[in-house]
Amino acid sequence: MQYEKNELVGAVKELISLMKESGLDYLKVKNDGFEAELGSRPKAPAPIAPLPMTIPVPQAQNVTVNAAASADAPAAKSAPAEGEKPITSPIVGTFYSAPSPGKPAFVKPGDFVNEGDTVCIIESMKVMNEIQADVSGTVERIEVKDGDTVEYGQPLIILK
Repeated sequence: MQYEKNELVGAVKELISLMKESGLDYLKVKNDGFEAELGSRPKAPAPIAPLPMTIPVPQAQNVTVNAAASADAPAAKSAPAEGEKPITSPIVGTFYSAPSPGKPAFVKPGDFVNEGDTVCIIESMKVMNEIQADVSGTVERIEVKDGDTVEYGQPLIILK
């Protein structure tokens, strides 16, 4: 029996050598009646490298503003002065001063608010987020209008 085993090992080695020479990929061997199958699998196509994309970038244009046009422009919002406490936006979204259209605003200039009172709503990703005052004070001014987009950290309401 040992002799047959050595013959089989020799035959397998010879098959492996033939496979390397011919570029075959697999060998299937069955015992008891000895059956062998040699073959190659189809090669997968080489991956296609993505083509570089170029996106045109618009060129900056010089804009001249005349004095009359700048007089009509809204004044820039000033930073809170000493003694003023801003209530800032905790998220990016759309500012609403009232709980729903046609309802009175949560607060208006001159109103006193306590810490924890709802002062506005910011809609973000279709979720209405009630914004509460983090300090107590009198509403000095409201820095944004209904429907304005607000940024994280942007002052919304200034308390005194």
